[in-house]
Amino acid sequence: MTYLNNPASTTFTNIQETSFIHIPVLSQEVITGLKICPGGHYLDATVGSGGHSFLILNTFQDVRITAIDRDQQAIAAATAKLKKFGRERVRLWQGNFADYPGKKAEFSGIITDLGVSSPQFDIPERGFSFRHEASLDMRMDQNQLLTAAEIINHWNEKSLVELFFHYGEERRSRLIAKRIVEQRPFHTTTQLAQAIAHTVPLKYRYGRIHPATRIFQALRIAVNEELVSLEKFLERVPQWLQPGGRLGIISFHSLEDRIVKHRFRDSLTLTVVNKKPITSHPQEKARNPRSRSAKLRFSQRVKD
Repeated sequence: MTYLNNPASTTFTNIQETSFIHIPVLSQEVITGLKICPGGHYLDATVGSGGHSFLILNTFQDVRITAIDRDQQAIAAATAKLKKFGRERVRLWQGNFADYPGKKAEFSGIITDLGVSSPQFDIPERGFSFRHEASLDMRMDQNQLLTAAEIINHWNEKSLVELFFHYGEERRSRLIAKRIVEQRPFHTTTQLAQAIAHTVPLKYRYGRIHPATRIFQALRIAVNEELVSLEKFLERVPQWLQPGGRLGIISFHSLEDRIVKHRFRDSLTLTVVNKKPITSHPQEKARNPRSRSAKLRFSQRVKD
């Protein structure tokens, strides 16, 4: 295992592989779509616990991976999962994929699995989910300063309205923002979720989708600058691909998918491989419910 930055990554031993388990979605579709070749060098731009990287490394004995993640716990889990492949085949880099110092034509293919991983939702203290009582954190990179609590408790009402509307696509954004400003400060995920639930009409409080879902999405996107990072990544990533190399991106909501679709379509250096996104089959949806909203799009680097 080779670390391209942050030598302290090798000391993440308190996080066991089994405590940060993320089932990779659309696994076979990723491997098929990337067209893995012997001796290829691939970038997993959001490695998580290493699921997609593990599958790529298993295709051929001389395939190499560079794996990126912002989350220190994810890097620790990927280290544990991929260590058997050795330092000559695996390199890890902790940071935002938009900031990776990629080189021209460095990679044979690139895969990016956007959004939040299952462990980030399931580990209560991370503060991503209102299913657990926890501090309003939501940081993928625990070293950054901005948290969800800072946004909820200190942003003005107008800014919250715009955030909830644009990043959460929440049509009750004005009402919810007004109630939050009236009732703050908020300190925990459940406290905030309950306040949001009591803002909407009674008939919407106990539906299939919790009333706080879109607000929590908006907060998470803002805390981690997810859409800003995605735009920056898509601007830079084509030059990292070798001619003919493929870029696959898995998105989980319409805001991400819209950006990917338009960038692929408008690119001068990429051609669209699949006009319609690839989605999970019924068996995968039954096995892994979080794959239901996944959409996979591929583009290919134009040959010189």
